[in-house]
Amino acid sequence: MEKTISSKVIYEGRALKLRVDEVLKPNGKTTTREIVEHKDCVAIVVLDHKDNVIMVRQYRKAVGKHLLEIPAGSIDNGELPVAAVRRELQEEIGYLPNKIDKLGGFYSSPGYCSEYLHLYMASYLVPSRLEAEDTEDIKVERVPLSRIPDMIASGEICDAKSVAGLFRVISLGLKGS
Repeated sequence: MEKTISSKVIYEGRALKLRVDEVLKPNGKTTTREIVEHKDCVAIVVLDHKDNVIMVRQYRKAVGKHLLEIPAGSIDNGELPVAAVRRELQEEIGYLPNKIDKLGGFYSSPGYCSEYLHLYMASYLVPSRLEAEDTEDIKVERVPLSRIPDMIASGEICDAKSVAGLFRVISLGLKGS
């Protein structure tokens, strides 16, 4: 295991913090590690009563295009993950789930980022809208669950959290309400 010798924050923004750690490796050599600190998040596979996945299409500046994704977002300080699920779904898709199932979780990119995603499935939906500041570019789309594997294979669905969450639901044989 590496031992941290020093740590310096070189950037702190609204969504993330970037630090550089000098570490001592088990072989006795030193090196640096660039670490992105990011709040933990929730990612939610939302299924309606017709086994459609409710997804969001939004512009992602980092990759320069619109992506089709499962709803997701950061967990606010002091907020429980399940409360973040409810808030994010009301903000992004305008529904509140009456059933929320925990499906596990994963680190988004542990080679350089601290972000942990809590994965959930939500169903038994009722309309409920919360306004959020960053939802103006989000388009809600319903996709039949049966089409998801082909959409992933073709690259139409290509972000890691969506691929992981959708395949988790499919592998468990879960259905909507």
